[in-house]
Amino acid sequence: MQKIFYTLSFIVLLISSSFAEEIFLSLKKNKVNVRYGPSFDSDLKYVYKKINLPVKQIDKKENFRRIIDLKNNSGWIHISQLKKNNSFISTNDKILFKKPTSFAKPIAQIKKGRLLIIKKCEKNWCKINTGEFLGWIDKKNIWGNAE
Repeated sequence: MQKIFYTLSFIVLLISSSFAEEIFLSLKKNKVNVRYGPSFDSDLKYVYKKINLPVKQIDKKENFRRIIDLKNNSGWIHISQLKKNNSFISTNDKILFKKPTSFAKPIAQIKKGRLLIIKKCEKNWCKINTGEFLGWIDKKNIWGNAE
């Protein structure tokens, strides 16, 4: 009876830990193939053409990861085309600040849908690079994992 209890407890722990953490990755290259299945033999579904685009991993099989993007497009990508997440997308218009506080000097307005490259994160703020500006943005209303 005790073995059954420990086995069930272990299974519950595994299931809950797998749902507890979302895994975000970023595209490693400017051109990344997305396939219908987890194999190079699977047909191409579409091609991403945006380096550093964040995607959420929803499944894995051997060297392929099933991903979903902000617009709910999904498919399989070989792991060689993915890297540790280094970006997120703003889901609302936001203000970029000089320091990690809303009382700091505003630098720029960030439009909804903008891809932002993460330099570092602290508590509720991330230092980001937009290509034109370097500053701090709050972590509210973003898609992608801001560590």
